Amino acid sequence: MKTKTLVTNAIVAALYVAITAVLAPLSFGAVQLRFAEMFNHLVVFNKKYIVGIVSGVFISNLFFSSLGVYDLVFGVGQSLVALLLTSGLIRKGKVENVWLKMIINTIVFSLTMAIIAWELVLVFGLPFWATYLTTGIGEMIVLVLTMPVMKALNTYLDFNRRIEK
Repeated sequence: MKTKTLVTNAIVAALYVAITAVLAPLSFGAVQLRFAEMFNHLVVFNKKYIVGIVSGVFISNLFFSSLGVYDLVFGVGQSLVALLLTSGLIRKGKVENVWLKMIINTIVFSLTMAIIAWELVLVFGLPFWATYLTTGIGEMIVLVLTMPVMKALNTYLDFNRRIEK
């Protein structure tokens, strides 16, 4: 990994951790609004952001989650699966429109929240479908609300230019 890509991903991870830390009460549990998930949209600009996003999830879950190893496996796993699925879907489908890419990303992340629901069922014995509904809706809300933010930031920062090709 080239230096520019490594530094950019370190910044993404640090921002993810900082936002999760500041909003920790909203970021964990059966009803969650983890606003740092906005960085998941970076994958629509360049798949090389996966490293920074997953690193941010890992560090956040390591230091702020009360679920310990469960969140390191399920939380990090869900993010990695969703990011890889989104990356594959938008590349193979040759999707060009940024809004459509973010919509696909939002759907993939919301659907894969079943992994987080399963984790919460195992740890707390919560009902799967109710937990899936609340975690999936929370994820969708965050990703839909932050789509215009990420689009605007991309106009200013040009995310693709920030990472080595």
